[in-house]
Amino acid sequence: MAGQLIVGLDVSSRARAEEIVALLGDSVDFYKIGYQCFYGADGFALGKDLLKAGKKVFFDLKLLDIDNTVEKGVAAIAETGATMLTVHAYPQCMRAAVRGAAGSGLCVLGVSVLTSMDDADLLEAGFARDTAGLVSLRAEQARDAGIGGLVASAQEAQMVRSIVGPKMAVVTPGIRLAGGEKGDQKRVTTPAQALSAGASHLVVARPIIEAADPAAAARAVLADMNSGTRLA
Repeated sequence: MAGQLIVGLDVSSRARAEEIVALLGDSVDFYKIGYQCFYGADGFALGKDLLKAGKKVFFDLKLLDIDNTVEKGVAAIAETGATMLTVHAYPQCMRAAVRGAAGSGLCVLGVSVLTSMDDADLLEAGFARDTAGLVSLRAEQARDAGIGGLVASAQEAQMVRSIVGPKMAVVTPGIRLAGGEKGDQKRVTTPAQALSAGASHLVVARPIIEAADPAAAARAVLADMNSGTRLA
């Protein structure tokens, strides 16, 4: 189960990121580097150092641009040896990303609908579909683009899995232990629920990195992951 847990290094200090990695030790071997860490903690260099240390790295950069820019940006990340990278799940963007990752081991993930958004947020943004409808559409488009996987709420993981099949990655953020604070997340589930719904990987940040004892928090997440029955 440890390989399915991705800890988000959502911190602005490289020293703090390295402290978290040291505290978690061998219990975690997969780390996500998003905007905060990438820009605030020299996350690109940190990611490359983690890769040299034998860790897996997920660059959560949510790329979206003209096709040529996306393709070349994905190719540059692929050269680092990173395991995962996110792009926005628009069809053109995903197809360009697939070209950029060709021949590498990089799993490109399309981001469907952020877990901080609900139906009202999509309506405000101008989408004519509800959350489930838009995630379903993006899953079909990701499958057809030949991309490595999709990022979606665990609440839609079973639906996504039924669309993309057993081989694509289904990565679910918004993971909280029972009774945990949701923060700004609106569509959350427990680790065991996410895996039983068909998720292949879980992204957990604040419940671990902001805990008084990050190592104990990671062990609690892993224990919950082991308590369920996985469908995927």
